[in-house]
Amino acid sequence: MLWIALHLPLLSLESFAATLAASGSEAHEAERPNALLEAHRIVSANAAAQALGVKTGLKRATALALAPQIVLGQADAERDALTLLPIAHAALAFTPGVSLQPPLQPGSAADTVLLEVQASLRYFGGLERLLQAIDAALRPLGHFVQVACAATAQGAAILSRVEPPPQCLDLAATRLALQAAPVWLLGPGKEHWEALQGMGLRTLDDLLVLPRAGLARRFGERLLVELDRAFGRRPDPREPIVLPPSFESRLELFARADTTEQVLHGAARLLERLIAWLSAQHAFVRRFRLLMHHEARWQSDRTPEASALEIALAEPSRDSAHLLVLLREQLARLRLPAPTLELRIQVEDISRRPPPNGELFATARSEHEGLTRLIERLQARLGPGQVQRLVAIEDHRPERASAWCEARASEAGSKRSPPASPSSSAAAARPVWLQAAEPLLERAARPLLDGRPLQLLAGPERIEAGWWDAGLAGRDYFIAATAEGALVWIFRERLPLSRSAGEEEEGTSGWFLQGRFG
Repeated sequence: MLWIALHLPLLSLESFAATLAASGSEAHEAERPNALLEAHRIVSANAAAQALGVKTGLKRATALALAPQIVLGQADAERDALTLLPIAHAALAFTPGVSLQPPLQPGSAADTVLLEVQASLRYFGGLERLLQAIDAALRPLGHFVQVACAATAQGAAILSRVEPPPQCLDLAATRLALQAAPVWLLGPGKEHWEALQGMGLRTLDDLLVLPRAGLARRFGERLLVELDRAFGRRPDPREPIVLPPSFESRLELFARADTTEQVLHGAARLLERLIAWLSAQHAFVRRFRLLMHHEARWQSDRTPEASALEIALAEPSRDSAHLLVLLREQLARLRLPAPTLELRIQVEDISRRPPPNGELFATARSEHEGLTRLIERLQARLGPGQVQRLVAIEDHRPERASAWCEARASEAGSKRSPPASPSSSAAAARPVWLQAAEPLLERAARPLLDGRPLQLLAGPERIEAGWWDAGLAGRDYFIAATAEGALVWIFRERLPLSRSAGEEEEGTSGWFLQGRFG
């Protein structure tokens, strides 16, 4: 067997930093010193805080004296567990054998994900390509990950904490690498670290040369059990993670969000978690909901406890960039009734289907997808009723052969039958650019345009329609050429025209201009 361990040494700090992302840019937050407290003492600090002298074990007052601008948060095992879960979901896209390594200290959150990948190596083209694919899947989540490979699950978990993590492909290499690993990387070893250090036992190799019975009496049977599991001398069953049928993830913000732009920063974190969950089951989202829980003191009869934003997609997707664009457009039109302290994304409507194949050249499907996303984005920004499309209607009268209706992204690119026409040749002779009928003058039985006669080239195309809707039309259509050589589409009414007794020869004649050819 072959196991891959994904260890997140900065998990607690990264989970806390995610709550700060709504208050500014990620680059600004990375430069700001921050640390976590537990029992009024520093338990972890980022690089910016350590550069100012803030170290683990310092009291809160001492840390503030060293770095007055430091942001201090409370360590939260539940928040860490919620942050680690998307890592496990992303790993499920590569193997069903994904489990969590129990934490070294009871009460703390797990920070290591284990993958059994022996059966996946051939599918992904070997270990190197598999590691590259895992790295690409984890990169959007924004965590620092140490990766180690070993022939045992416990061995991989231990070696992932070593600097640098080794890549052991068989049991012999795993045992050799484990011999130099520190004793405190075992759970009982960390618990009895002071006693083991006092006895000069610093590496796992030091434990192997001692009598097992004496070790069990002094430090408990659990130390030997974990040691044997690491070296492959004892079975090490792991309970795999099972995906929930629906997705829900929340993010409690460190500071209240007063603007939708601040909400968007936090929602982007939740979207990356959603993408990991979708990838684990090869699914695409059709609809998701963003809940923005407001500050309690602002809640009243007029202010709800939470504001909900529904995002519906015409085509199921798991493209984080596309989902973020739709969310940004919707949030730009939203006015927050009160400051937001917690964000939550809920998903129940998904679609399972194979992922699209990579394309070297654009195809009809890819062009349709691009048009669909454009319509979705316009509707998110302007509103559904503000985006319209032209549809064909079966009517011989050109002015009634089309109509405007609300555009639906799901119908983008669909083929519509052309309007009915007397013949295919006549339909091909119709211009694309139509206009309202413009009366023309006549001289010597020839229609005039801009005072100059037109030359009839083709026609007539006779149309008789509209007796059913009081829009009776009896016309003869012609293709005519202007003096400059441009082609126009004109018609003459076939119904009798009444003329006054004193009407001159050059006047309204029943000729009309309907369109121009490009």
